[in-house]
Amino acid sequence: MVVPPLLLCAGLLVSSQSLFIVGSFHRDLGLGRTADVWELHNYVRVLTDSLYLQCLATTIRTSAFATFGTLLMAFPVAYIIARMQSRWAMVLIAGIVATTFITIVVKALGLMIIFAGNGILNRIVLGLGISIDPVQLIGTEAGVVVGLMQFTLGFAVLLLYSVLQTIPRSIEEAAQAHGAGGFRVFTRILLPLSLPGVSVCSLMVFNMCMGAFTSAALLGGGRVLTLPVLIQQTIMMQVKYSMAATLAVVLMVVVLGINFLSILLMRRMRAARMVIA
Repeated sequence: MVVPPLLLCAGLLVSSQSLFIVGSFHRDLGLGRTADVWELHNYVRVLTDSLYLQCLATTIRTSAFATFGTLLMAFPVAYIIARMQSRWAMVLIAGIVATTFITIVVKALGLMIIFAGNGILNRIVLGLGISIDPVQLIGTEAGVVVGLMQFTLGFAVLLLYSVLQTIPRSIEEAAQAHGAGGFRVFTRILLPLSLPGVSVCSLMVFNMCMGAFTSAALLGGGRVLTLPVLIQQTIMMQVKYSMAATLAVVLMVVVLGINFLSILLMRRMRAARMVIA
């Protein structure tokens, strides 16, 4: 029963990505036209032009910060809900699920209103005397990171909640009964047992951030260029389909490479822990 949907997904993925891969080997001639000759001109330009390299670095940097911030906020929320023994736990989970159905455009526009110069955030900051000047997040990498965190936070909470629920409370209680404090229980019990799920959650959140367009486009204000934003501008404004395909292929290869290296590192760490044990 799993084979047909697997073949369908694989077919859609391969067919769509093959178009990008084939198109990336042709030079743009302008007005949406491409040359028939196969060459590496686009890849050479992407890998040597400082603009494209800077955009790639910005994409990786903002995605990494957003992933770290998302996990930092999602883990305690997921832990509290997983350890709740009242029906409010299901109410909170239902609320988190409901927020995931809100389109990212609405969420980003809400953040733009909050982060505006006369928005509620700056009113609080100026009213408390924390800063003399309004805090400017629109058009900055910090604003993009916050937008990416809002985009992935609910998903991370749900995924970590399902992981933490599999860890029996009795293990923590046994450690506390033997004198372990809260920090020691977290570092020696909870974190090691949940590390596989946290690692998977980290990779999935990072992948979502690397391909996110709306948050970077709206909250970046056109001044923070990530690869998805640059791909959109290359297609819509410059009408360079081959270069956009090249950027899409580079983005895919970088994401796959980071995932492969992360999985390899996690396997080596697990093997080292088994040897020590």
